Amino acid sequence: MRSLCSRAVAAMSFVVLAAVSATLLAQSGERAQENARPPVTGAATTVADQVELSLTVYNSDLALVRDVRQLTLATGASTLRFADVAAAINPATVHFRSLTEPSALTVFEQNYEYDLLEPERLLRKYVGRDITIVRERQEGGTTRLEEVKAHLLAYNNGPVWRIGGEIVTGLRADQLRFPELPENLYSHPTLVWMLENAGAARHRVEASYLSGGIGWNADYVLTIGRDDKSGDLAGWVTLRNQSGASYRNARLQLIAGELNRVVQKMTLDAVAERAVAAMPAPPPMEQEAFSEYHLYTLQRRTSINENETKQVALLTSPDVPVEKRYVVDGQPFYYRGPVSPGAPVKSDVRVYYRLKNDEKSGLGIPMPAGVVRVYQADSKGGIQFAGEDRISHTPKDETVDLHTGNAFDIVCERKQTDFRRLSSTQFEMEFEITFRNHKDTPITVEVNEPIGGDWDMVSSTHKHEKTAAFAARFQVPVAKDGTTVLKYRIKTRY
Repeated sequence: MRSLCSRAVAAMSFVVLAAVSATLLAQSGERAQENARPPVTGAATTVADQVELSLTVYNSDLALVRDVRQLTLATGASTLRFADVAAAINPATVHFRSLTEPSALTVFEQNYEYDLLEPERLLRKYVGRDITIVRERQEGGTTRLEEVKAHLLAYNNGPVWRIGGEIVTGLRADQLRFPELPENLYSHPTLVWMLENAGAARHRVEASYLSGGIGWNADYVLTIGRDDKSGDLAGWVTLRNQSGASYRNARLQLIAGELNRVVQKMTLDAVAERAVAAMPAPPPMEQEAFSEYHLYTLQRRTSINENETKQVALLTSPDVPVEKRYVVDGQPFYYRGPVSPGAPVKSDVRVYYRLKNDEKSGLGIPMPAGVVRVYQADSKGGIQFAGEDRISHTPKDETVDLHTGNAFDIVCERKQTDFRRLSSTQFEMEFEITFRNHKDTPITVEVNEPIGGDWDMVSSTHKHEKTAAFAARFQVPVAKDGTTVLKYRIKTRY
């Protein structure tokens, strides 16, 4: 009986040993198979692989970059380092795809590496490691280099070294020599993807992203003729690039309009006047409506270098009809007593140039917001700066009014000449506005008067127009070297 039990135990032991051996062999085979698999390979691409570049710039310090490159990718899992992207990139906006086989290339992970290679960062990466310190020594009129091996203990507001058996701070170094470059420092901002390529080796890929640090605005030059009746208008797009990248031979598009954006707190590491002499008209930008904005496309490719301000032609229109206007806008405080009782209150006579953005005037395209600088020829033919004004986005067929300054030779004085209380709610008032024109040409002044309450015009020396519930407008002609007085009387109820 005991021998039977012994044989049974031996048989069971053999079965267990066989099972364990099979398991170990299987695991060993799996490890061998894993070791036989090729490691995850990596590829890198720079701007040298670029075959297409498109740049859409918004007038709100934002640009959409579309970077197309031709690459060779390993089959299966691999990493791709995509260098030469903007330093001001918003990593959350990055989109990567294959244009050759979109379904064959899958992105598993995306990283933005912006720990750039700089002397201070390189030094911080070497905390806990040895560095060679090089110092210059003067001996007998010659310069000798002295090398000292030092261990960098810490870098907090300055390096702390161990040299020999001593702790050293404040050590002057002419050079620091590092044995190698750390893997996690990059010469340029770099996007890194983990990919799975189930298709061909050659791929045409596209990376698109939003970047700050690049924006544009419109600048205009209006050269007025001596007769103040027409002018030549030239529009320029001024681009500023501080995004941390250069854009070479790019297809440029601009979007004008008020773009709504979500404000996020984030930290990122980091026009010359145009001559107004006659010149051949450059080809204008092509524009089209896009959503609730306007899209302007440059009809050629251009390059925008890092830290560069560039201007490209937007529009050119000669002989645009203009109207010169003299305007006086009254203010409610004129109806109160002046600082010096009995003395008239002086008002500025503002000078405007008005033009119509329509096809009849040689325009008729949406004009992006920007600054219009006005020039005019003097008596000897020289072009002089006459003022500037900022315009908002102006659709076609709308009017543009440019305030260039205040008239020097036109004086405006006003005073209230009468005030009567007719009842607890009714009043009667009279005003007198005097214009003196010291120019050698006659003028007409547009007078816009604020009038409170429920009012009626009792009398006036000049015809008035009720332009709003609380405003009246007068057109007052003034002869050259002449004086004109505008008087009007109103009855108002509160």
